[in-house]
Amino acid sequence: MQLYLMRHGEAGHEAKYDRERSLTESGLHHVALMSEWLKSTGVKFQLVLVSPYLRTQQTWQEVSQHFPAPRKCKVLDELVPAADPEMAARLVLAYAEQYQAENVLVLSHMPLLGYMVSELVAGVEPPLFATSSVALVDIMGRHAELMWQQTAHSIS
Repeated sequence: MQLYLMRHGEAGHEAKYDRERSLTESGLHHVALMSEWLKSTGVKFQLVLVSPYLRTQQTWQEVSQHFPAPRKCKVLDELVPAADPEMAARLVLAYAEQYQAENVLVLSHMPLLGYMVSELVAGVEPPLFATSSVALVDIMGRHAELMWQQTAHSIS
């Protein structure tokens, strides 16, 4: 299974609650750049799992314009910034198995994404995720490997 972990685009700070922060114009632009780059790799997602926060929902709205509709898209409260990374990783794997998904996109936040990588890939320190960046974790049975991590700034 190919697990694509993506951080939301850059968000403004002018919301009353963290969950209500929306993407900036720059954030939308970088999400579009990353989406086009991902599309150029030929990937098609069967399953998309998204945090309920506004900025991740907006990120998914932009990403979804660049890809065919996945078989299943779910919003999960377990993908918020302060979620338990072990539980989040297990839940993502369980949904991937349930929906027999070979390519899974997870749209979430820091620090959760970094901690999820270290939960999935033995011996890897939690990587930092810039806004709009994506990491690919290749999972083969009980073995997982961090294949690459790409930022929108490096492709623009």
